[in-house]
Amino acid sequence: MKYVDEFRDATLGRGLARAIAAEVSPHRTYHLMEFCGGHTHAIARHGIPDLLPANIHLIHGPGCPVCVLPIGRIDSAIALALDHGVILCTYGDVLRVPASGRRSLLQARAAGADVRMVYSSLDALRIARENPDREVVFFAIGFETTTPPTAAVLRQARATGVKNFTAFCNHVLTPAAIRGILDSAAPEGARLDGIIGPSHVSTVIGSRPYEFVAEEYHRPVVIAGFEPLDVMQSILMLIRQINAGQAEVENEFTRAVRRDGNPKAQSLMAEILEPRPAFEWRGLGSIPRSALRINAAYGDFDTERRFPVPYRAVADHKGCECGAILRGAKEPRDCRLFGTACTPENPVGSCMVSSEGACAAHYTYGCHRD
Repeated sequence: MKYVDEFRDATLGRGLARAIAAEVSPHRTYHLMEFCGGHTHAIARHGIPDLLPANIHLIHGPGCPVCVLPIGRIDSAIALALDHGVILCTYGDVLRVPASGRRSLLQARAAGADVRMVYSSLDALRIARENPDREVVFFAIGFETTTPPTAAVLRQARATGVKNFTAFCNHVLTPAAIRGILDSAAPEGARLDGIIGPSHVSTVIGSRPYEFVAEEYHRPVVIAGFEPLDVMQSILMLIRQINAGQAEVENEFTRAVRRDGNPKAQSLMAEILEPRPAFEWRGLGSIPRSALRINAAYGDFDTERRFPVPYRAVADHKGCECGAILRGAKEPRDCRLFGTACTPENPVGSCMVSSEGACAAHYTYGCHRD
């Protein structure tokens, strides 16, 4: 299959593994963070760590949108569904994330809330049209990848005169999260020598927004595709930069990413959304200007303006290490609940819910068996 099989070629993979082994210095250790949850999934699924020298450490970052959503925001969504009688529409993974008291949106639905899974924001708008006597709320989450569709559906709702539709906006921004990771002064924080840049996010925002990482923090960034050979080629490119003492933004994923990204998608987001002064991330705390909200021009479609949506910061389960895993300070196997009390069928933390979560990926592909 074109553009899939050719990026999973075993012969090329072995060649890349040999090239990486030849480039690494035996006298140093390389700490590389893959920011994107899709990369975490690909690395686990294809066994990439087994092909790398022992002194290359891949660190999981906060690139899973379901994982980084704080408990308090899910509590707010549950309150909307239970207390205000809205039809709450959201993506499937969000339904299973445990919130306060380990209650989830699925459990809220079992208690009588009208919570519905949708595949796109357009599905939520269709539900609003089909139920003109009900308020419909779209629980919008995700990085820059899923933000343009939310903006587009709000523009369409206004253009078509739909009055009973709003979005509970929880879209977050990748560059701000990377800055938050690099600024972290926590003693247990991960040491980073380089970053494997996200794929889908970069098709929207381009490579330019990562240039501050090289200029201000002197860390190289290589934007990588999702296939195993993409990831291995990006690791090789990072190793070469680190060995040469360079810090640049390189683009391995040239078949989809440009320096300036997708201007039309960026313009759409700028028309309808604006940065929040601050936003709480699970594991990272409050990060300035790291999320988006609906602007005043589209305020009629903002759930937080139409309904009282109280927010309260809630700590994770005491035994759950999701926060530390999202910071890159720990690995899934460092959590005492991993694979015992916490499994994909019975998740305690968000990292075990989404397929892009580090814990779910490690559990699914047997990385925990060591």
